[in-house]
Amino acid sequence: MITLDKGADGLWLVTINRPDKANSLTREMLNELADIAEAATEARAFVLTGEGKVFSAGMDLDAAKTGLATDPVWERLSGAIAALPGLSIAALNGTVAGGAIGMVLACDLRVAVPSTKIFYPVMRLGFLPQPSDPGRLRQLIGPSRAKIILMAGQKIEAEQALHWGLFDQVVEKDALLDTARDLATDTLTATAEHAAAIKALCTR
Repeated sequence: MITLDKGADGLWLVTINRPDKANSLTREMLNELADIAEAATEARAFVLTGEGKVFSAGMDLDAAKTGLATDPVWERLSGAIAALPGLSIAALNGTVAGGAIGMVLACDLRVAVPSTKIFYPVMRLGFLPQPSDPGRLRQLIGPSRAKIILMAGQKIEAEQALHWGLFDQVVEKDALLDTARDLATDTLTATAEHAAAIKALCTR
């Protein structure tokens, strides 16, 4: 349910491939994603996307009954993505919800299709967000807007997310992966050391 395409140019394309279940995430899928992200230190660029009309609806509801909501694998995954020395891009083919937001926030850039919505219903469901998520969200859009998502439970549409700085570009679906690749072009043609040095300067 997770596919990995390693390009000869150093671009790793990771796809969540469970469209019949809105790409909802099981523990096994999260562990596979974390394994891939931890191995991606050799990738020049890392693009994360989904199959179908939804990027990910978040946690699989059956898995929720086994304690997945508080499993450390969520932090393991987002931490591995945030630590990548190359450029990481979330190519959002549709709505992203719940715990799936963590891996999106951990990416360097976020590109979305116009139908994308983002919402994190932790207040309504009685869960805490993953520990790193509020800080990353606050850093991107500020504390008040972070509270609009986390405490007021609002669904934020693509154009509003773009205006807030939560998304970096909104493009049509047939241009989504080409846009991600175009954004990665300079990083892919640079040396890994040069790219890592510039990324480090940007994230101090």
